[in-house]
Amino acid sequence: MQEQVLIIDDDRELCALLQEYLLSQGLACNAIHDGAEAVRHLRNQHYDVLVLDIMLPGMQGLDVLRKLREFDNTPVLMLTARGEDTDRIVGLEMGADDYLPKPCNPRELAARLRAILRRAGSPQAADSADDIEAGETHLHLPSRTAHHAGQALPLTSAEFNLLWVLLRHAGQVVDKDTLSREGLGRPLAAFDRSVDVHVSKIRRKLADAGGDNLILSVRGAGYQFALENEDPRHAH
Repeated sequence: MQEQVLIIDDDRELCALLQEYLLSQGLACNAIHDGAEAVRHLRNQHYDVLVLDIMLPGMQGLDVLRKLREFDNTPVLMLTARGEDTDRIVGLEMGADDYLPKPCNPRELAARLRAILRRAGSPQAADSADDIEAGETHLHLPSRTAHHAGQALPLTSAEFNLLWVLLRHAGQVVDKDTLSREGLGRPLAAFDRSVDVHVSKIRRKLADAGGDNLILSVRGAGYQFALENEDPRHAH
């Protein structure tokens, strides 16, 4: 069955262009040009991935994302104006999975969407284990659920995959490029803060479940999921 994509963008000409290209790539694609209408539509209709423009008339893209995350966890790729780093970071903080600056190349958009869809199915893991755990943190791949000390962790698709990579290498430093490739499905780009923002959110969710200082920052190298005998004072 074809994966379903919804584009939320008020540029009708761009939507038509992207729809045509994505359809040629085997992705079923619909478009809505108003943020509030999109939120209403998504309460009753499921898609595999959403493409959301930050600059929308009426209800802004970030407001759409905020509303959406109240009832739905569908992966979201944001379209942002070039150079708008603040919007990108805020969007990632609010639960977006990835971003692409406009004007975007349809081929690059299709590649990013395929990476999101792949990792929504399973992380690019070297092993095929259904479960992985370190200390009190446990991930179950078939249901894509995560727990710490028995408490559910409400992770987005990107967060789940990054935590999976960190747990696979628990006790070892994982560089950001590896995290980006295996967790986000793409190489790390210059000035790309996606990994840092996602890891920061995972840390907060672990802390809310009683797991403080489990992900250590190793300056200039990457991140490390601490085993129980690690000294948390090394965390930055």
